[in-house]
Amino acid sequence: MNERIASTLSTFEGMRFNDVLDIILVSVILYNVFLLLHETRALQMLKGFAIIMILVVLSKILKLDTMSWILTALSTIWIIAFIIVFQPELRRALVEFGQNRLFKFIFKEHAQLYRELKETAEILARKKTGALIVLEREVNLKSFIDTGTKIDSETSSELLISLFNTKAPLHDGAVIIREGRIAAAGCILPLSQRDDIDKKYGMRHRAAIGISEETDALTIIVSEERKSISLAIGGKITPDINGETLLEILSLYAPKIR
Repeated sequence: MNERIASTLSTFEGMRFNDVLDIILVSVILYNVFLLLHETRALQMLKGFAIIMILVVLSKILKLDTMSWILTALSTIWIIAFIIVFQPELRRALVEFGQNRLFKFIFKEHAQLYRELKETAEILARKKTGALIVLEREVNLKSFIDTGTKIDSETSSELLISLFNTKAPLHDGAVIIREGRIAAAGCILPLSQRDDIDKKYGMRHRAAIGISEETDALTIIVSEERKSISLAIGGKITPDINGETLLEILSLYAPKIR
C-alpha cells in the first residue's frame, strides 16, 4: 500500500504546470461542446462515437489486432458521417461557440466597439451635438457610474446618439463604457482645477481632463461649438482629431474588453 501511495505521489510530483493547464483547457472545451450539443441529435451520435473509441482502447490493451483495426476504420467513417449528417447542428454550435463569453474574452471584439465610437463621434460632430464618452480601463469607475442612470446595454452608435440628443434627459452628463457595454449615462465627472488649460475649452473638456487626472480612463469629447472631436487621457487632451485618428488611438490605448 505504501509503495502504491509513493508511486502515486511521484507521478503528481512529475507533473508540470503545462500538464495541469492542458487538462484544464481540454476539460473546459469538452464541457462547452457538451453544452452546445445537449438535447440535439448530434449528442446521440457523439455518444456512439465515444463508445467506439472506448472499444478501440480496450482492443489495443487486450491486443485484439483485428478488432482494433476494424474499430479504428469504423471510427474514421463515423467522424465523416457525423460531419455530413449533422452539418446544420455543427454550424449552429460553432456560431454559439464563437459567441460564448469565454471566447469573446480570448478573441476580443474591440474593432466593432471602436467603429461604433468613431461613427458616433463623427455623426455628433456633424450635428453640432456635444458629448462625453468615458471608457473605463484599469481603474474602477463605479463611484462615477453611480452618479448617473444605470443602463447596462450593448454599445451602439444609435443608442449613444440618442442619449446625447439635446432633448434627451441624460444628454448633459457623460456616458461611461465598461467592458464594452454602456454602464451608465448622465454621469457627473470631476472638473480639472488646473490653471494652464486653454481658455477655449469649456466645462465638457475640463470634465474630460478631470476624470483623466483622477483615473486612467480614456474620454472622447465632441464639441458642439467647433464641431470637433478631442480625446483626453493621462491629464492631457488631444484636440481636433478626425475619425481615423480616433480609431488609431482607441486601438492603442482603449481598454480591453474583459
